[in-house]
This record gives sequence, structure tokens and C-alpha cells, in this order.
Amino acid sequence: MIYLVSACLVGINCRYDGANSYSATVAAFLDGRQFMPVCPEVLGGLGVPRAPCRFFGGDGQALLAGSAQILDRDGNDLSESFLVGANKALAIVCSKGITSALLNERSPSCGVREVYVGRYKVPGMGVLAALLVDKGIRVMSDEEPLI
Repeated sequence: MIYLVSACLVGINCRYDGANSYSATVAAFLDGRQFMPVCPEVLGGLGVPRAPCRFFGGDGQALLAGSAQILDRDGNDLSESFLVGANKALAIVCSKGITSALLNERSPSCGVREVYVGRYKVPGMGVLAALLVDKGIRVMSDEEPLI
């Protein structure tokens, strides 16, 4: 089995601030397992570093349905970049036969249980997480017990 993994969790400097979200817990889980690190935001053409982004009008499921958007701190609508990146990541999942993803919580792309809508942390999913769930892929948060 190959896991799709948020690239920032394995130490790749691709976060909006140019840093990573390395997780020793994730590294221990992946030890001896095959995985494919992916940053959907970079796949969508966003640079590193980049302005932080948040949802407005709903979460990733709402964005996929066309009723929300993702704006950066300057008010630029980056929804299309997030959609492109999520779909490119999905293409990787399909081409590699990946059935599980381990994603970074609260990211507008990868959040599994929580994201930021406006200034508030709310229950919801990022764009990639919502797309993968919609396609029947198991998604796991880096903050849940990994088994």
C-alpha cells in the first residue's frame, strides 16, 4: 500500500510561510511504508512562501460545490489554484492506486476535521481532503491516532 502524505508533514518546506510541519509521529507511522509526498497548493501553482489563505462561505466541500471560495490575506481569490492542485493530487492517487491519505490538519487543502473559515477555526475539510473523501479515498489527520 502507498500512502498519499501532505509533503509538509515529512519535512518538505512547502507551507505558506516557507517552513514545514514535520511530524515525528507521522515519520514513525511511515517508517517501512511506501508513501508519496504531495503539496496540492504547490501543484496548483502557488509559490513558497505565499500569503496565508482562508475559506469564505464554507469549507472544501462547499468550494467543490461552487458555494465557497479561498482568499489570501490581500483578498485575492485563489480558489482555482486550490482546485487545480487538488485535482492534480487526485490524478496521482488514481495513477498510483493509492487508497489512503495522511493529511495536515487545518490546512485549506488538507484539513480533515478542521479548517479556517474567515477568522474562525470550524469543523470542516480542506479542498483535497473533501475531493478524496468524495472519491472513496480514506483520509487520516496527522493529529489522530495512526494505525
